[in-house]
Amino acid sequence: MSAAAQVPALLLAAGRGERMRPLTDTMPKPLLQVQGQPLLVWHLQALAEAGVGEVVINTAWLGEQIEAHCGTGFGTHHSRRGNHRVEIAYSREGRDFGGALETAGGIARALPLVESDVFWLAAGDVYVPDFVFEAQAVQAFKASRQLAHLWLVPNPGHNPRGDFGLSPEGLALNLAADDPAPRYTYSTIALLHAELFFKPWCEIPVGNPGGLKAPLAPLLRRAMDAGRVGASLYTGRWTDVGTPERLAELNR
Repeated sequence: MSAAAQVPALLLAAGRGERMRPLTDTMPKPLLQVQGQPLLVWHLQALAEAGVGEVVINTAWLGEQIEAHCGTGFGTHHSRRGNHRVEIAYSREGRDFGGALETAGGIARALPLVESDVFWLAAGDVYVPDFVFEAQAVQAFKASRQLAHLWLVPNPGHNPRGDFGLSPEGLALNLAADDPAPRYTYSTIALLHAELFFKPWCEIPVGNPGGLKAPLAPLLRRAMDAGRVGASLYTGRWTDVGTPERLAELNR
């Protein structure tokens, strides 16, 4: 399937990374190195190889370092999928509002830069070197009535209860606290429809001009209750690089 079937991506890189201190006192978390290159570059490489042509990165804490490192474009050369270049734009939450706007607030702010009804989402502090941002997944998502499609992973030790259920039909489930059904952890990788960030799902004004802070999970749970969120279980390598210990383990 051609790169024309792809959509833009939004990479979340605005957080302070409190649990990673002191490493993140002088460097933004997405630039911490895993296996020889920054976490954020693993995503950019995978997106370029998948034919994604435009990426928006939201920044806040030490965001100028991310811009200096990534610039306005990223290219792969002589990769197994050919030569590709990603054009990069920035949603500067730190400059505009003095800090990060949380996930939903940041996405709502960045939407005018994304310029697409459908887009990939990934957090810049997750190591997932085998994930492929497949154009076929984009086309299936566009053909559905879903507002989001999440990739879930088996629960890591730091999140043993998981986040969401998964139905046999491939729907993400907002399970009650006492529901014994299995839960899985949200990988932070998703396909999203811009409609999720408008009423009735989201109350943030278009473009979030006031810099409202808001998490993503409540929006997803509302859409799940309406049967509008799909999900797939991903079993490849995945690490939420949330502590210095996890980073050290990945680099051993």
